[in-house]
Amino acid sequence: MPSAASGFSLYGDVPGAGAPSGLVGVSHSAVDLPTGRIELVHPRDALEQIYEQNFGWGGTEPPYWAQPWPSGIELADAVARADVSGARVLELGCGLALPSLAAAQGGARVLATDRAPGALAFAAHNARRNGLRLDVAQCDWSDPWSAIAGAPWDLVLAADVLYLHDGLDALGALLPRLVLGSGEVWLSDQGRPPARDFLAGCGRWSTVSTTGTGHPEVSLHRLRRHATTAPTTGSSPVTTARTVGAPS
Repeated sequence: MPSAASGFSLYGDVPGAGAPSGLVGVSHSAVDLPTGRIELVHPRDALEQIYEQNFGWGGTEPPYWAQPWPSGIELADAVARADVSGARVLELGCGLALPSLAAAQGGARVLATDRAPGALAFAAHNARRNGLRLDVAQCDWSDPWSAIAGAPWDLVLAADVLYLHDGLDALGALLPRLVLGSGEVWLSDQGRPPARDFLAGCGRWSTVSTTGTGHPEVSLHRLRRHATTAPTTGSSPVTTARTVGAPS
């Protein structure tokens, strides 16, 4: 299967053009998915900023959300190949929210969340740019009220969130609170070192199945709760998760 990243193209650099209010210095990109083309506006020179901040070793959180990463592109492709019509979908750490946009393009009802206000501004802008309905909300995994309020979800998405950072323990505690029954969590990862131990921990409450993608370095991990594992949302669910069709 060819990588979805092969359909990703940077086709312009127009500072300020088409950006959300108050945001300048942007690039324009497009990715072709099975559900159609998605056009993105995103901050210019994000990688340069990340390198300048030495990947956060100085204590400042780099704008990881501002860069279209291979994991996000491959997760969007997997979503676009699945049957998500009518599904309730949550994305965690959405960044530019390409997987969320793919889900919305496929007919899902989607909430894209991130703790960075800039990420949410670009996600909302790109949804409007593509004529898609997308809800956005700020969400810190240590205080994830916006994610838990809508649980259980049919599908929870997260791309490239398993790198070394101080939110991994909170993410591990949050995921089992978000899905029940046939609900699934899809995590795409580019071989980050913490991923192995994180997924092993998730094995306590879920079955983890891992497949490759078109990108040689990106894997897709699908988590489904064990049938005997009790929910930890703190209240009885009022809805039952529907089954999301697997990527074809």
